[in-house]
Amino acid sequence: MVTLGLVVAQFNDSVTGPMAETAREAAAARGAEVAEEVPVPGAYDAPLAADRLARRDDVDAVAVVGAIVTGDTDHDRVIAEATAEALTEVSLDRDTPVTFGVSGPGMSGAEARERTDKGAEAVDAALDLVEELP
Repeated sequence: MVTLGLVVAQFNDSVTGPMAETAREAAAARGAEVAEEVPVPGAYDAPLAADRLARRDDVDAVAVVGAIVTGDTDHDRVIAEATAEALTEVSLDRDTPVTFGVSGPGMSGAEARERTDKGAEAVDAALDLVEELP
């Protein structure tokens, strides 16, 4: 059985709560276990939690869910780019799949709420990588 770590950003929890639910459902549907779910304040904070989970011997992959909505500045793009880059580094440094189920940037809260399936997609991608990588 594949064991996952799940990192859930709490900022925009009207989006990330349902995303986490679709992630857990996707894991169960594929026979995977979520060993630990780690809440973090926001998507920017996810890489440290993902790294801690990826270090564990009982975690085969990590799925990260979050929502970055647009505001009056380019802050959403800065956060998204920094988060994606850091999560990629964690995956490569730990030789463990870390998937990016973060909606945004450049979308409204309403648009993000329409994309709660990103949680399931992140889990499916993590499980696919575990199955495909030797």
